[in-house]
Amino acid sequence: MNGVFFTIFMIFVVVMLTLDLTVFHKKDHVVTAKEAAGQTAMWVALAMGFAVLIYFFGDWMVPPAESVSDLGAYRREMVSEYLAGYFLEESLSIDNIFVMIMIFVSFGVKKEYYHRVLFWGIFGAIVLRFIFIFALGALVTKFSWMLAVFGAILIYSGIKMFRPKSDEQINTENHPVVRFASKHFRVTKHTYGHDFFHIEDGKRMMTPLFLVLLVIEFSDIIFAVDSIPAVFSVTQNPVIVYTSNIFAIMGLRSLFFLLSDIADRFWLLHYGLGALLCFIGLKMIGGEFFGWHVETLVSLGIILGILVFSIVFSMLFKKPEKK
Repeated sequence: MNGVFFTIFMIFVVVMLTLDLTVFHKKDHVVTAKEAAGQTAMWVALAMGFAVLIYFFGDWMVPPAESVSDLGAYRREMVSEYLAGYFLEESLSIDNIFVMIMIFVSFGVKKEYYHRVLFWGIFGAIVLRFIFIFALGALVTKFSWMLAVFGAILIYSGIKMFRPKSDEQINTENHPVVRFASKHFRVTKHTYGHDFFHIEDGKRMMTPLFLVLLVIEFSDIIFAVDSIPAVFSVTQNPVIVYTSNIFAIMGLRSLFFLLSDIADRFWLLHYGLGALLCFIGLKMIGGEFFGWHVETLVSLGIILGILVFSIVFSMLFKKPEKK
């Protein structure tokens, strides 16, 4: 990996996050659908712009392991892998939005504080994904059969997603993260605006809002167990996996606010993502044991096809009412 490129990329991420917190969302407020739509368009445009950079400078960003005779073909393949990874991560992220909504509602978080929690949740996810992706990349490079193991995990996760989703709220008092934090740290039951910590009787205490942040981070770790191995099914290049992941999750906040009020309409998406995970799992197992090879562009088409059909059919057909 080109160290200069990676340094520039991380500076870009830090700058964008800083602008987000200090300029675009300097004051706590409820993010409107119009504002979320504009920000979502911006993040998608940046992600697509990065694909263009890969096409023109791909071999500089990520030098090939061996000398290649056709640099154009190498760059096109990198672009295809990046786009497949990006749309796959973005598709699976939509399901994570349902979980985030449930967490906020269950903990009774005010809407004007949603962005602050999501911002620091994304910041933590960027750090954790860096560790997870490059560790997983080293593991897969050394033990290729691990792809088949992750494929089996994805198939299991995909099958579970065919079960009807529960609309019940989270039991906030018995959540394992809340119980662990309450047992090992000082936690106050009082809220203090958007503060994550507060001084009570001379002692620094965690606020309920910080517990929500911890639960969000915990849910992202669980989510990453499925999503990151899934991206490794289309590319085993850790740099492409990481950059596609980062662009997807950095746009997750605006996508959350854009879809939070209409997420229930996409009732078939959950099943579509289950089918997608099963396909990816079979692809990983078949590639390891039977030599199956699915072109990156074909994988990209299947990912986009499942996402589009799930959304379109969700809008065309009403969700059956529960008896």
